[in-house]
Amino acid sequence: MSATRIVYGFHSVTAQLRRHAAGIQEIYLDASRHDVRIKNISRLAAEHQVRLLKVNAARLDGMTRNARHQGVAARVTLAKLANDLDDIIDHLSVPALLLILDGVQDPHNLGACLRVADAFGVHAVIAPKDHAVGITPTVSKVACGAAESVPYVMVINLARTLRELKERGVWVVGADQSSTTDIYKVKLERGGVAWVFGAEGEGMRRLTREHCDELARIPMIGSVESLNVSVATGICLAETRRRGYG
Repeated sequence: MSATRIVYGFHSVTAQLRRHAAGIQEIYLDASRHDVRIKNISRLAAEHQVRLLKVNAARLDGMTRNARHQGVAARVTLAKLANDLDDIIDHLSVPALLLILDGVQDPHNLGACLRVADAFGVHAVIAPKDHAVGITPTVSKVACGAAESVPYVMVINLARTLRELKERGVWVVGADQSSTTDIYKVKLERGGVAWVFGAEGEGMRRLTREHCDELARIPMIGSVESLNVSVATGICLAETRRRGYG
């Protein structure tokens, strides 16, 4: 039997319906709600022939562990995304564009990073098993469908993974505000690029930083010293795409 996950909230369930309705086993709606948003999601589910179940709020609270589900939740089959990095890269017809998160443990940050990764066509998001959050219902909700569309690969030894990527011709760039090179001047090799971001406050771990080919900073002219990791990710990926990469 395939593994399943509960996703909840209007944005997440609607995104799942539009991107991969076949992966939804059933949708649960608060039986006491009859507003426009409930009607819209019911219509969309009917169009995709997805089973709808009217349940009470208490059941939704239990399914989502009392999260802010907004009266809607769905049971989805976990996407059979490649979870082996070599397999992902071997099947690409274009140079790899990868996002590496070293130490991001907040589910809201991970969800936002996955959403950004999906928007810019990242082929996989990579994180260490010991220093990262997994895909939780909160991550799925914040990601608005991206948790089911972008491969999230958790590796045992991040430093070794970085070495293996470099051996495959992937250029590893670490985001580091102490660097003297800004992201608009950093070199991006055509054989593949992996952007590395550390946890907020702590940044990349020493060994991770040492395995980067280059470090780059986001130039900032205001009084704020740092950006949320998902915002920084979006800026760097946007610059990568602006240069015509991918």
